[in-house]
Amino acid sequence: MQLPAIDTQFLIQFLTGLLNTPSPTGFAEAGIAFTEKALAEFPEFHLYRTRKGALVAALPGMKADAPRALTAHADTLGAMVKEIKGSGRLKLTRIGGFAWNTVEGEGCTVFTHDGKQIRGSILIDKASSHVYGSATNETKREDDSMEVRLDERTSSADETRALGIAVGDFVAFDPRVEVINDFVRSRHLDDKACVACIVAAVKALHDAGLKPAQQTSILISNYEEVGHGASAGLPADTTELLAVDMAAVGEGQTSDEFHSTLCVKDSGGPYHHEMGRRLRQLADECGIAYKVDIYPYYGSDGEAWWRAGANAAVALIGPGVDASHNYERTHLDALVATTQWVLAYLLS
Repeated sequence: MQLPAIDTQFLIQFLTGLLNTPSPTGFAEAGIAFTEKALAEFPEFHLYRTRKGALVAALPGMKADAPRALTAHADTLGAMVKEIKGSGRLKLTRIGGFAWNTVEGEGCTVFTHDGKQIRGSILIDKASSHVYGSATNETKREDDSMEVRLDERTSSADETRALGIAVGDFVAFDPRVEVINDFVRSRHLDDKACVACIVAAVKALHDAGLKPAQQTSILISNYEEVGHGASAGLPADTTELLAVDMAAVGEGQTSDEFHSTLCVKDSGGPYHHEMGRRLRQLADECGIAYKVDIYPYYGSDGEAWWRAGANAAVALIGPGVDASHNYERTHLDALVATTQWVLAYLLS
C-alpha cells in the first residue's frame, strides 16, 4: 500500500499549538475547540459535539457497511483548588494519576470562575531550605504538603478570595514545550501527541484526495484521564475502534521514542487479538517502524468504551513517550510512524 505524504511541519505546528492550549480534564474546552478549528479546514467532515463536550468528526468512506472509529483525548492532567489556606496560598486536589513530585516547582495558571487567569507556582509548604533545613528534602510530597504560591500580593485567605479565586477553580500546569533535534519535550504529550497524529493523517488524506475504506468517526474525548472519556459518544454501529494513545517507555518495555507501538495488553487486560494482528500486518506491508508492548499501569479510552458495553473490536497504538505523566518527551520519528499507521488503517 502506498501511503500519502505526511506534512511533518503541520504536525509539529499543530502539536505545539495544542500543547500550549491548557485543557485539564473537566476544563478541556479550549483543547477541544483548538482541534475542532483544525478539522473544520477539511470540508469532508461533519463535526459535532457530544452532550458530554467531546468532539466527533464523521468522515465518509468508500463503504459504510462496517463503520470504524478512531479516538484520542485532548484532556490532560491538572488540578483544582481544594482550599484557600490562611496564608493566601492554595491547596490542590489532583486531576488524573500523577505524583506531586513530578510537578513540584512547575509554573501554573489558576482559571477563576469569572474568567480571570492568575499565575503561580507549585511548591511544597517547606520549600526554603534556608528556613526549614533538612525538612525541605524530607517532607513527603502529598496533598497536605503541596501548595500554589500565587504571583499576587496576598498573605491571607480573604486577600486571595478578593482576587476572584474560589474552591473548584481549575489549575493547569505549564507545558514548557520545546522542539529540538526532532525531539518534542513537553508536559501533556499524553495524549496531545496522538491528537496531532490523527489530525495530520486526516490532512494527508485530504491533500491526496483520498477517502478511508470505511465510514469513520473520530472521537476527541475530554475525560480520558479520569477513566470515562470514550465510554459515550461513538456511533452505535461502530464495528471496531482504534485508540491512539501514548506508548509507555521505560525499563522492561520494548517501546522507545522512535517507534510507534501496538499495545497488546495493559492493566485492563488484552486488546483484540485479530485486530492487532491486522495492524501488525499493515505495518509490515507499509514499512512502518513499530514495536509491540505491554503496559503495566495504564488504561485507555478503548477500555472505557468496552466497559460501557461496546460490542466491537478495540486495538491501541501510539508513539513512544518517555517519562509519562511527568515532563514527557517523544521524537518526530515516533509521531510520523503513528500517523502512517493511522493512515494505513484508514485506507485498508
